[in-house]
Amino acid sequence: MSVQTIEWRDGAVVMLDQLRLPHEVVYQTYRDYRDVADAIRRMVIRGAPAIGIAAAMGIALGASQKEFGSYADLAKEVHVICEAMAKTRPTAVNLFWAIDRVKALLASLEGESVVTVQERLIQEGKTILEEDIAINRRIGEHGAQFVKDGDTILTHCNAGALATGGWGTATAVMRVAQEQGKKIHVLADETRPYLQGARLTVWELMQDNISVDLITDNMAGHFIKQGEVDLCIVGTDRTAANGDVANKIGTYMVALAAHANDVPFYVAAPTSSVDLSLASGDQIPIEERSAHEVIHIRDQGIAPANASARHAAFDVTPARYVTAIITENGVASPPYPFTLAPLVRKS
Repeated sequence: MSVQTIEWRDGAVVMLDQLRLPHEVVYQTYRDYRDVADAIRRMVIRGAPAIGIAAAMGIALGASQKEFGSYADLAKEVHVICEAMAKTRPTAVNLFWAIDRVKALLASLEGESVVTVQERLIQEGKTILEEDIAINRRIGEHGAQFVKDGDTILTHCNAGALATGGWGTATAVMRVAQEQGKKIHVLADETRPYLQGARLTVWELMQDNISVDLITDNMAGHFIKQGEVDLCIVGTDRTAANGDVANKIGTYMVALAAHANDVPFYVAAPTSSVDLSLASGDQIPIEERSAHEVIHIRDQGIAPANASARHAAFDVTPARYVTAIITENGVASPPYPFTLAPLVRKS
């Protein structure tokens, strides 16, 4: 199955509305960059690589929406759009990676005609999408070596095609393993409060005929301790230079349970999600979202109406609990300060 998460079509950004899954498959068309930014913020599209693609396409959309008298006028508008995109989701480093990449392209095109710059920005968004799909495939090929025939894999949140341009990161490993003829089974955490595991990961794996059971988040430790999990594979929204990994809230608890029971814990990460400017995960900004999302499931209240709640959207898993980080350029093993940077610099 190839899920089309996002594409540029007829001068607009088209996204699969992940808020409507798994019950409805609905594509939304955006013709204003502010609507793209809002879609990122509201998690119509989510997952670090997919957010980066959406940001690049959103910037191109804004740059192509009107006529500009000069390169300087266009460049000024692009920087305004970049600022709007940067304010949407603070933890996912791919967002800022994509913004910086677009800014670098813009600077390199000074002196070109406005039309040429607009066309190149659109093409850059398309290129980032195409590159992401190829990168995910290579992550899967590097990671499949850790999966044996008959293995049960536990995953948390959604690191699938829906979180990327296609194929996914953690799920790419599963897909390649299946292609190699290995029979695998997946335990997918539901991933409260947004239920990405229940709504998205289970849906994706079922489309691919990969055996999967949905479990609640608080069952993960039980199944790991019972010996029913052979390995854990998760994605990441940002990885620090020392190998600390920020991923969806609840990942840290899975890593602790895996470590306590000698179960390998792998992270599938494109090098674009590695932030070498941060020495450790203590420096990763953690997004805190609305309490409404905790005390409601969609619009159904599950707590007293006046209840107070906290909603940290991510947590940081220390590198000492990470068995290996699987990238498109190879696999990094501890000590990560020495093995991760060379893989990033290959890109």
